Amino acid sequence: MTKRAETEDVSVEQKLIALYSLQQIDSQIDAIKIIRGELPLEVQDLEDEIAGLETRISNFNEEITELKSEISERLNAMKTSEGLIAKYTEQQNNVRNNREYDSLSKEIEFQTLEIQLAEKKIKELNFKIENLDADIEDATARLTERTADLDAKRAELTDIVAETEKDEKALIEKSKKNAQLIEDRLLKAYKRIRENARNGLGVVQVERGACGGCFNKIPPQHQMDIKMHKKIIVCEYCGRILTDHDMTAPLEEKKK
Repeated sequence: MTKRAETEDVSVEQKLIALYSLQQIDSQIDAIKIIRGELPLEVQDLEDEIAGLETRISNFNEEITELKSEISERLNAMKTSEGLIAKYTEQQNNVRNNREYDSLSKEIEFQTLEIQLAEKKIKELNFKIENLDADIEDATARLTERTADLDAKRAELTDIVAETEKDEKALIEKSKKNAQLIEDRLLKAYKRIRENARNGLGVVQVERGACGGCFNKIPPQHQMDIKMHKKIIVCEYCGRILTDHDMTAPLEEKKK
């Protein structure tokens, strides 16, 4: 027999009882999730932050490697210039005229400027490396701190999940079985109401002539219809499905 055929044989009162029971079960599941609180999100945020810090440190190290490579190239260029200066200085001792001497002097001056430029550039590169080292130190310290926080949050979450997982699985299974007594259209409406309600309540009792969800007054005729259990009545203000104490009292006694 299909679920649709089964639910067609269920009375409105039975559907309402099933809905109210489903609400109680789902509220218990909600309570377990509240116990966990924001821990799963906090763990995810910490994991994302740690991944970002690791990437940042890696990028800093790559940049330092590139800067050191450039320094090495500049040092090699300085050695080349120093060798050329020595060569041109020696050649000046053997020049035949002033023109050759002046030409060699200009080459020596040029290579001297190249050395000075390289020294200046190396100084700038070393300054960048010092700043990057400081950035790495700060990021590493934060990484160590956030990793410790993540370990603590994971441990806390693991403990809470261990305490509540068994109960949650049992309640979820119970919720699924209870949902089988409710027709698809009504079940979808209940789930939609729950999603839109801040407290997750899709089914509420009438309290002193008012909706137990939004606390607006229920018209007398609707109150009478709710007590008759002949049709499903929803709050005209918040859309929640309404029940009364007479119908749900036996369920409340069982919970005790």
